[in-house]
Amino acid sequence: MTHKIEVQNLYKVFGPHPQDAIKMVEQGKTKDEIMAETKHGVGVANATFHVKEGEILVVMGLSGSGKSTLVRCLNRLIDPSAGKVLINGEDVTQLDTDQLRRFRQKHLSMVFQNFALFPHRTVRQNTEYGLEIQKVDPEIRKEKAMKALSQVGLAGWEESYPAQLSGGMQQRVGLARALALDADIMLMDEAFSALDPLIRRDMQDELLGLQDKMQKTIVFISHDLDEALKLGDRIVLMKDGFIVQEGTAEDILTNPANDYVAKFVEEVDMSKVLNAESVMIKPREVAYFSTDGPRAALRKMEHAGISSLFVRKDKKLYGVVTADDAIEAAERGDKTLEKIVDTEFIKVDPDTQANDLFAMLATSKYPIAVVNDEEQLMGVIIKGSLLAKLSEKRIKEMETQ
Repeated sequence: MTHKIEVQNLYKVFGPHPQDAIKMVEQGKTKDEIMAETKHGVGVANATFHVKEGEILVVMGLSGSGKSTLVRCLNRLIDPSAGKVLINGEDVTQLDTDQLRRFRQKHLSMVFQNFALFPHRTVRQNTEYGLEIQKVDPEIRKEKAMKALSQVGLAGWEESYPAQLSGGMQQRVGLARALALDADIMLMDEAFSALDPLIRRDMQDELLGLQDKMQKTIVFISHDLDEALKLGDRIVLMKDGFIVQEGTAEDILTNPANDYVAKFVEEVDMSKVLNAESVMIKPREVAYFSTDGPRAALRKMEHAGISSLFVRKDKKLYGVVTADDAIEAAERGDKTLEKIVDTEFIKVDPDTQANDLFAMLATSKYPIAVVNDEEQLMGVIIKGSLLAKLSEKRIKEMETQ
């Protein structure tokens, strides 16, 4: 997977002499110390990260952390003080005004927190606005706008005005306007922060559904950790202009880089973050439908200390047998597993969230099987292993106290 965006040693300092402040950052001075000594504000300090093509990268932090300044440096709504922003290998910081305008039109779209809709324009006209600026033919503009509105569930509202829409619907118009541009990259700055919690969750689901189809490269700014965990393939966490940690949600939650990150994430419900792959255990034994009989299956169960055994057939997971059924089959003189293999069992993909597994375990008489796209057994989940993994972080915390 290629890197769509490369950010290298990026700085943004607000004030007439940014290079002086940058030198102070390099000397280890804090944002507050630099402000006190020079009256210069450090917005972004030595930020280096990348965004893979087709992924959602969430940049998050508290108010004043620099996240919104950072995203505006990517499309140069704010000009960086130093560093590089490479998009498709081209350094955006080196483009002149005309080049930048054309580059934005081709590669970048942006969705803001405040919707930024024109009240005197209809929903369709608002959606067409970016294409209008590009001087796209009116009929093509209309066609693209209608398609984008349909994608976000606003078909039928094209001739309505923003004041006639709910907050969630207005944000959908903002999203449709970005989609109509068909840019490679979407920058979303606190796009859902102004919405009520229920509508916000709906919009998050909407974005994930669209992303499954479009596979855009998205940089999403948020101050909400739950939102970051839900949306982000990876997360960049900022404090005082600095990137303090970058990684997957599980990386950050299970291995926080410092005390600030640990404090930031300490209240997170780990069951919403860990997935089936991270809580499964590798199967010590499996049975083979074509070669194993009841006695072989029993021997394997005894060796592994388990009372049921998953069965493979033609390299794929086929079913499960229990020790009780295998004993009865052996006493009958059965030579194969055909009469006792149960093909009704629960299987999940490796990305299934851990908090979804509890209800499955409660209704299943067997362990849960974790399988890949080829229906091959990757691991098994039992209640003990699930609870152990979820409590692991708390145990580590107690050991350090």
